[in-house]
Formats: sequence, structure tokens, C-alpha cells
Amino acid sequence: MVDGRKLSPDSIRFCTQMGMFPMGNDRNKNPYAIEFYISHERAIFPMEGIHVSRSLKRAFRREPFEVRFDTAFREVMTACRRPKDNWITPTLIDLYCRIHEEGWAHSCEVYLEGELVGGVYGVAVGGVFCAESMFHRHTNASKIALWKLHEKCQELGFVLFDAQVINPHLESLGALTLSHHEYMGRLNKAMRVMTPWSTVPFTVDLEAQGDPFAVY
Repeated sequence: MVDGRKLSPDSIRFCTQMGMFPMGNDRNKNPYAIEFYISHERAIFPMEGIHVSRSLKRAFRREPFEVRFDTAFREVMTACRRPKDNWITPTLIDLYCRIHEEGWAHSCEVYLEGELVGGVYGVAVGGVFCAESMFHRHTNASKIALWKLHEKCQELGFVLFDAQVINPHLESLGALTLSHHEYMGRLNKAMRVMTPWSTVPFTVDLEAQGDPFAVY
């Protein structure tokens, strides 16, 4: 556990390369506390495409959805917060907005009649995009956001699309799981790739043993 106020964008970049992701906890007595996690069943989407059902395609054609990128990053991240038991804390929002300003945290926004109704955000290091969370205020809006974000990542040359932790919603869209060892193998290869959305990885041996929190 670390004090989120002491974390920098470089801390997130380093831990992304280590296969870790940050989570706060608004039930914690320390509102600034951040912990880093490793998923032993890592969820990813194949770069060939996510599963887009016929009904989702029809909904996208039928309603006047507008898809944008990087026009409302803070709004998307804030909207991903749940009514209670949040892992997205104000400390994390401020940190990720700093990363967004640096150019390697990105969001996909879905609008309907001028209203933000869905979105997803994440970070890009090397050739991996790590989708962190998504939300919807209209049926199918979060699925559309993820679908269009994945398409954008295909266009930009990403080789790994990470979704962190598997759940039935992600499975319905075609997500699959890798062991931590398999994921790290793909992640190491992805670090050799750069895209217009990415930050340059640290030059480190990601398989070396050591304390990943030393950078803090």
C-alpha cells in the first residue's frame, strides 16, 4: 500500500510494465491509499477483434450515437465510479488526468443527442493498451465504447489489449484469460512496439526479480 499523493505518472508506467494495476478503496481509513494488484487470470481481448453481436450493430446503426476520443477524459473516469465501494478514488482520478495530459491515458466517449452516455478509459505503454473501466447511462453505450476503442487500437498498431479482470460482461464480448506467465510473455513483446497513443517504456528487465515499489 502506498500514498497515492506520492505516485507519479512514471509509477503507473513502471507498474504497467510489471503487469500490475492500481486500485484505491474508499472504505479505507486513509483516502489516499493505493494498492497494486496482479491478476493470475488476466483478461485480454484478441487484437483480431471483439465479439460484436448483431443486436449491438443494429443498435449502433439505429440510434444517433456519436463516438469521440479524448474529449472528456475526467468526465469518463469520474462516471466510472460506483455509488459505493469505489476503487476509483479522487487520488487516482487526479493522477490519471496527469497521465492524460502527458498523452498516454486515453478515453473513448459515446454521446447521444449531445449527452455523454457511455465511455471507457485506460493507459497505453508501448504496444499494450490497458482498459481500466467503463460506464453506461444508456443501453449498449459501454459496449459501443469498448468496441470502438478496440478498433482504434487496431488502427494505431497496438499488439495487446488488456482488460485486467475477467467478468461475464467481458466474456460476452469475446474476452479470454491468460495465466500471469503467459500475459507477461506477451507484455514483454508488446513493450518493443510504439504507437501514436503510447508512452515510451522504461528500459528494464521485466523478468528480473525485485521490489517494483522501489520507484516510489
